[in-house]
Amino acid sequence: PAAYQAPQDLEALKTEPSPLGKVTLDDYTDHVVDVVRRARRNGPVILVGQSQGGLTVNRVGNAVPELLDRIAYVAAFCPVKLPTLLDYLKAPEAKDSLAFTIPGIATAPELGITRANWRSGEPDFLAKLKAATAAGYPDVAFRALINTLDPDETAGIAVTDARVDAATWGRIPRTYIRFSEDRMIPPALQDRMIAEADALTPRNRFTVRTVRAPHMGPYRRAPLVSALAELARGIA
Repeated sequence: PAAYQAPQDLEALKTEPSPLGKVTLDDYTDHVVDVVRRARRNGPVILVGQSQGGLTVNRVGNAVPELLDRIAYVAAFCPVKLPTLLDYLKAPEAKDSLAFTIPGIATAPELGITRANWRSGEPDFLAKLKAATAAGYPDVAFRALINTLDPDETAGIAVTDARVDAATWGRIPRTYIRFSEDRMIPPALQDRMIAEADALTPRNRFTVRTVRAPHMGPYRRAPLVSALAELARGIA
């Protein structure tokens, strides 16, 4: 938003429309299916989603399982029994999540978005954001990280049904990379989604890897890179 740029207009940020306001999970899915179709021309495809990106992985796996050699969730949501991301964040296994402690901007519901001011200099905001997403990062690295974020997110995606289909998604080989220090999607919640998926398709279970990392991933990327490289070697 224009009001997000310097000098910021914090009042205008509450009301300025966003192009993301009308974007849906169907739009995300259609876009990624198109990318997968093009990538498939070059060889095997592994589709990876992190955090909320797991919802799109679910939907794409439901839609075009024949185009995917493996799917991978990196500390990501994978709705199985409960329909939505928000439902899982309200589950008992999410009781330690800090997802709802990050202060946002109170935008009008008709804008269809959630909005946060990542450029805020407020110490309390920055402390809560770091605790929830990147605990253990040096402050300079944390500031560099949040400067890559967009302020807006489509609100409707968190309340859209993204459950998997055993007949389609359920036949794709899959991996879950757990983040053991995640305070947005706590390990207990990650484990619940893994267990639900395995119960749904007991003959095709998650391969699970654990990486010591907060929600944004390990500060030193080698463990995550190694886990993803292992997936690539598996289909080479």
